[in-house]
Amino acid sequence: MVSADIVPAEAVDLRILTVRGHRVMLDADLAELYSIEIRALNQGVRRNIERFPDDFMFALSDEEWRAIRDSLGQTRGWGGRRNPPYAFTEQGVAMLSSVLRSDRAVTVNIEIMRAFVRLRRLLQSHADLALRVDELEAKYDSQFGAVFDAIRQLMTPPGRPRNPIGFVPPEDSSA
Repeated sequence: MVSADIVPAEAVDLRILTVRGHRVMLDADLAELYSIEIRALNQGVRRNIERFPDDFMFALSDEEWRAIRDSLGQTRGWGGRRNPPYAFTEQGVAMLSSVLRSDRAVTVNIEIMRAFVRLRRLLQSHADLALRVDELEAKYDSQFGAVFDAIRQLMTPPGRPRNPIGFVPPEDSSA
């Protein structure tokens, strides 16, 4: 659980996902940040559903939810959710502050809005950097091709390390 006094920026940044081309946050993550139950958050939304058009909030499909769970490493076990979660866009999260009227909701929403702005700036700077590399590559001849390839490789975010499945023999230390 996130402390009631402080909302670390990292706690928000790591919870922003991209679904259907939108940057969103899931209802469970929002409920945890707001320090309320998912049921209470969704109940507040249902009571004010006219404030949440499809571009503010949408229910994930079973396939989308399964893909997100798999990518986050969550396993299916006993208990848990019966239905896929709701995904809230940046505008939907802003609207939540009018539905959830608490000091905590205001503080959390401010940090969430800042996280969306940070993400937008980061994506823009990455696009600007990629454009500049392309311009430099076009300007110089092929002798620097390997350098530009290496720069592009460094710009690519690393993949998550995967744990091996099945039996992995121990390293042979006798050699």
